Amino acid sequence: MPTTTTSRALVGVVLMAHVFLCTAYVGGDGFSVEFIHRDSVMSPYRDPSLSAHARVLEATLRAAALSRSYARADAPSADCAVSELTSRPFEYLMAVNVGTPPTRMLAIADTGSDLVWLNCSNGAGDPGLAAARHAHAHAPAPAPAPVSAPPPGVQFNSANSTMFGLVSCGTAACRALPDASCADSKCRYLYSYGDGSQTSGLLSTETFTFANDQGTRSGDRTMRVANVNFGCSTTMIGSFIGDGLVGLGGGDLSLVNQLGADTSLGRRFSYCLVPYSINASSVLNFGPRAAVTEPGAATTPLIPSEVKAYYTVDLRSVKIGNKTLAAPQQSTVIVDSGTTLTYLAKELVDPLVKELTRRVKLPRVPSPEELLPLCFDVSGAREGQVAAMIPDVTLELGGGAAVTLKTENTFLEVQEGTLCLAVVVPSGQFPPMSIIGNIAQQNMHVGYDLDKGTVTFAAADCAAAPSPSPSPSGSLYI
Repeated sequence: MPTTTTSRALVGVVLMAHVFLCTAYVGGDGFSVEFIHRDSVMSPYRDPSLSAHARVLEATLRAAALSRSYARADAPSADCAVSELTSRPFEYLMAVNVGTPPTRMLAIADTGSDLVWLNCSNGAGDPGLAAARHAHAHAPAPAPAPVSAPPPGVQFNSANSTMFGLVSCGTAACRALPDASCADSKCRYLYSYGDGSQTSGLLSTETFTFANDQGTRSGDRTMRVANVNFGCSTTMIGSFIGDGLVGLGGGDLSLVNQLGADTSLGRRFSYCLVPYSINASSVLNFGPRAAVTEPGAATTPLIPSEVKAYYTVDLRSVKIGNKTLAAPQQSTVIVDSGTTLTYLAKELVDPLVKELTRRVKLPRVPSPEELLPLCFDVSGAREGQVAAMIPDVTLELGGGAAVTLKTENTFLEVQEGTLCLAVVVPSGQFPPMSIIGNIAQQNMHVGYDLDKGTVTFAAADCAAAPSPSPSPSGSLYI
């Protein structure tokens, strides 16, 4: 029977959220959690044998290998229908506390998809989950997918929680999935990605808790949100890391929309991404704390997208100094924290490379792995000298917003002495679609307000941003 899957790909943007936090602040102005890059010192997926430059190159290779395909998946199997989803390299994680009592899990945080799902146990304590796993075991095998080998993860055992529930077919939450199916009158899903990765299980509800230090300090304030819809996944196949995924996209099932519907926080969140070179975690904010108030903040309206999860804005032109490169007619760009590189149309990248080549007085060198369109030899440059030699690049967006990209937003040192442009043309399976990736968003406070329908950008020192910290004691139940 046809099953579902919703749109993720994220372009884009790997964020999550139920109850999570390595560290968190909860108060009347909202709450904040740590936003952990997979290669940071706080991540269990960091490879300590790699140098800083090697980690940057690995991130670039992931972007090339798992870049979004935006292609429709293969024909549906006899067991389920597959809707349009895309692959992506998952770059950011956040801790999640789910259940009563809570189980702490480390999940992918994704601004480019909607569904929140967690790795559930084998379902021995719940006949419905056990049936879902049994049915999947007899379904046709999916196409091969890249498989990582992360450390053993945490599984959520629904039998240990007093508040766990299964969602029935025909409910609004079940209808929010593109192609939901029924399993013993319960809402079953299959979420597939363009690289062949899949997750499947039953749509469920649980209590998510936001608290400092995982809510273990009796004096710290906690915020509990009941009846959060999430996928209790019994099968994961492919390139996933972590214990699940928190969708922060624009669709109905995303954490952002659910918090907006069930709390007074509104449908808004923001993050400030620390540069790859700094060993510190970034910050993810919800509610009033997500307001972007730094000087020079630029706001652009969100525009409708074929994929509801994507945060899409109008790209008018790209400017370098006094040189303006007009974007193709009706050009849109997706803002996504889960994509490493920035992808722009060939009509923009080719003249951008030409203009940078003319302006930057450094020797050109080949790109490692032939991944990037323009590389310079900076081995002879003094510290601080390179940034002064590379001009700013400004993205001119709808509504008159202008977002200035500094050297750290447009170039990566992928190996010692080799600096490469982190802006490329979508390749292979890409359609003519553009993405502002996380390199371009480093040291920016980026705020999404779904109630107002806007995205706001402001330059910021993200390493100096306030870290999530304890709040007054007490509890808030929603």
